[in-house]
Amino acid sequence: MTIHAIKTSFKQLCEIMDRFGNDHCDAIRQCVQLMADAMHTGGKVLIMGNGGSAADAQHFAAELVGRFLMERKALPAVALTTDTSILTAVGNDYGFDEIFKRQVEALAVAGDVVIGISTSGMSNNVFHALTTANEIGCKTIGLLGRDGGNIAAVVDIELTVPEQHTPFIQTVHGAVLHLLCDMLEKELFTPS
Repeated sequence: MTIHAIKTSFKQLCEIMDRFGNDHCDAIRQCVQLMADAMHTGGKVLIMGNGGSAADAQHFAAELVGRFLMERKALPAVALTTDTSILTAVGNDYGFDEIFKRQVEALAVAGDVVIGISTSGMSNNVFHALTTANEIGCKTIGLLGRDGGNIAAVVDIELTVPEQHTPFIQTVHGAVLHLLCDMLEKELFTPS
């Protein structure tokens, strides 16, 4: 790889980030408000994804339960990607498409926020879980890529990175999750 190719890659990523930021400010603000409202009333955040998106889900939950930038009380968040016994039992008994749906049925209550991450927007297990979350009365958010896929149509708020290159989509998702952590901490713990 040449120096020119490296610089070009960073330039493309910066352009994608800039476009996404300009186009999604209000939607990001709405996501923070949904999570803050849920937590003010005793609710929680459930988050899921596959592969790299599973890692993002776990990272986001860890930042909320632990801390991001502010010393504060722990926030209620669960990554639905971490319990290997549940994932393998449900996957074996019901199929991979049910691994998140069954956990949403078990853990979510009306008023919770359920977040699905899918770089394609087409992850069936995320789609089924979000559909179930809507039926329960949860608020739903999709961090998506490409054209948002079938998931974009079933969430309350969709944050879609309109790109084809999965690594760029994942990088934007990571930045969005960090921004959500920062804004949520400020919303919940900055004196008014």
